[in-house]
Amino acid sequence: MIRLPSNHVAITAPLVAADMAFPGIEIGRSTTDGRPFHLTPVLVDYDYMQSTNSITLGGLGSGKSTSRKVQVRRSILHHGAQAVVIDSYGEQKPAEALEGEWAPLTRSLGGQVVMAGEFTLNPCSPMFPADVREQLIRSLIATVEPTALTPESGHALQHALNNPKATDLGGLVDALQDPEDGRFPAAELTAWGIRAVLALSKFTEGALRGLFDGPTAGLPDTDLPIVSFDFTRMDKSSPAIPALMAAISCWVEHVWIRQSTARHRHFVIEEAWQIFLSPHTNELIQRLIKNSRKDRLSVDAVMHTLSDLGDGRAQDAVRLATIVQVGRLTPDEAAQVGALYNLPAWAVEKIPTLAPGEAVWKVGDTFVDIIQTVITDEEAKLTDTSAGRRAAQEAEFGEQVTEETGDDEEEPALSLDKDTEPTEDVHDVDDPAGPDDDGWGFELPPNTIDTVYTGQRLDHRHQAVLQAARAGRLNEAADLAAVGEREDITTHGFNSPQATAWLVTRAEVAELSGNKDQAAHLRATVARMGNNGGAEWFERTDDTEPQWHQVSEPPPAPEPTSPDDDHPRARRRTWPYVAAVAALAITAAGIWQSAEDDTQREERRQKVSAYKGRSGAALSIDSVDADVVAQWARDRRSVIVELRTGFEPDARYLRIDSGEKSAVSQPEEGRFAVDPELRIPVKDPYADVTVRVVIGGKGWKEGSRASSRAVRLSPTGVAFDAETGKRLPSDL
Repeated sequence: MIRLPSNHVAITAPLVAADMAFPGIEIGRSTTDGRPFHLTPVLVDYDYMQSTNSITLGGLGSGKSTSRKVQVRRSILHHGAQAVVIDSYGEQKPAEALEGEWAPLTRSLGGQVVMAGEFTLNPCSPMFPADVREQLIRSLIATVEPTALTPESGHALQHALNNPKATDLGGLVDALQDPEDGRFPAAELTAWGIRAVLALSKFTEGALRGLFDGPTAGLPDTDLPIVSFDFTRMDKSSPAIPALMAAISCWVEHVWIRQSTARHRHFVIEEAWQIFLSPHTNELIQRLIKNSRKDRLSVDAVMHTLSDLGDGRAQDAVRLATIVQVGRLTPDEAAQVGALYNLPAWAVEKIPTLAPGEAVWKVGDTFVDIIQTVITDEEAKLTDTSAGRRAAQEAEFGEQVTEETGDDEEEPALSLDKDTEPTEDVHDVDDPAGPDDDGWGFELPPNTIDTVYTGQRLDHRHQAVLQAARAGRLNEAADLAAVGEREDITTHGFNSPQATAWLVTRAEVAELSGNKDQAAHLRATVARMGNNGGAEWFERTDDTEPQWHQVSEPPPAPEPTSPDDDHPRARRRTWPYVAAVAALAITAAGIWQSAEDDTQREERRQKVSAYKGRSGAALSIDSVDADVVAQWARDRRSVIVELRTGFEPDARYLRIDSGEKSAVSQPEEGRFAVDPELRIPVKDPYADVTVRVVIGGKGWKEGSRASSRAVRLSPTGVAFDAETGKRLPSDL
């Protein structure tokens, strides 16, 4: 049996990343294989993802809000999207200066921050269409008196809205109390409307006065790139929050979406649990979610855990999310998320160990991967989180978070800027081994001593493995080490310092598990893989203690006294070298195959990103102008190819060939030729389809050979001459 080194074997271990790519903005990179991760929900094919809504979960300091802000910013800057944000978490500042965490980003994009409680909205304003006015007022009534709306009170409300006095909320209350005769007598209308009057009076005379009883609508423009409704100065238990949320939801649904011309819209709800716990606002949000694809809208909910919602109907809205982003959570919370969204076991186990900026992503039904959000320094400045949140993080996780000189920032994800130096990891754990030996229990060789702590993710992953091993969770430590080793082999190569560092970590795990032989073997492997410095470290014997790779040697045996005691020289064994050569050959073949697979995967990713599901080419064959058009079916199992000649009088013979299938058309007497159409079954919806187009022009005779041309049609919208490879023009 041939034994490969552990870092070679890791190449053949299965990776957890799904082999898919999506169109849209770049968000980050897969931590499992290093591939870039792109996603703009409205650009994903409908057959794969029927809605475009997301849920982002994660504990304090997990980077969930930073990731969401970065995604919205890039969507606005690069795709011309628009966003409306419900911002419910602010900086720890004096009350008069308190503002939401989205405020800096909103201003940088030329948007508007609307402070809730400092503007007055008139739901009866003529700026709203009549149906929007009624829906908005019904929503306000339902948030404070859910049982007030009956068929009778609804009719009384409709009647009062048509009264000339109903130009503001106060006038509407007067019209309900003193109605004019209509289809029903005024006395009956008054009795029916009394419960609506009691509910609306809370906005005109009660604690909610000043929010909805102004003379004007006071709403922002609908053409701004981003609008942030800032709830941070409001009492979180105030009934004004669901009332304002109902008003904003109606404005989003009936005004903003209708007037917006953006190709993609985001409705971001921070601290979404507060909104979902209100039955009426939950219903409004669910309606937006269900119509999201049609409205080119993504409802993006951001919250800590599912447990905030309880077990009731509040979870109905989050169940509708088709994009799930989960940052670091406790094991129990991770299990709850995994059960709701059907996450694989490996992903659920990984969630509690995720670093800041890392998240388990599930897109649609099949794609699951771990993605590291990648941000620039400029984005970090605009999306950082408050010092107050950092203090809350310390209280929740017991972590010592070091304040950097200058800004107080939530731990950023990896930076795109090349000059950025890695900072100390906020997830460093206390090391029981003491500061002198850096927690490894032995001196590191020169070829790895500077690689174990070269960045935030490496330090965090190695420490997580050792922490699990010291806690007695040896199987978990081994699994984490295997995943980390695969990641670094894929990213940096199997002879890289990063991959070698995992051998050191695994040696320490073996030591902690009591397997001294395996630990010594792994450390010897590290030394042999190093440079001259590594060899010197391995062979060093400048102290009195025996080295870990050596044993105390007994005194030399006495020389034999008889010449007859000479023994024949032992034959040198050659099989280890043969095995080593074979192993290297297998490894080289695996690397070559891996490189080829990577190339094919990248080509396929580009095709998937550019997929349009149609193609075409303009041709001129035998003096006949024609268009060959291909349309991929919605189920992507077939392609319909059509040869169009319009009303070309010289088209005497038309044919499309593909394999053994053909479609033929000839003009009947006094008529033009019907455009032939051929349905071609396909196994790979992203593969090109080649057809031969045959056209007989004015001089074509029955039984003669017609001119033809082979055309390769790509689902990305382009077509090529199949024989020369030249791209063909198209009128599509």
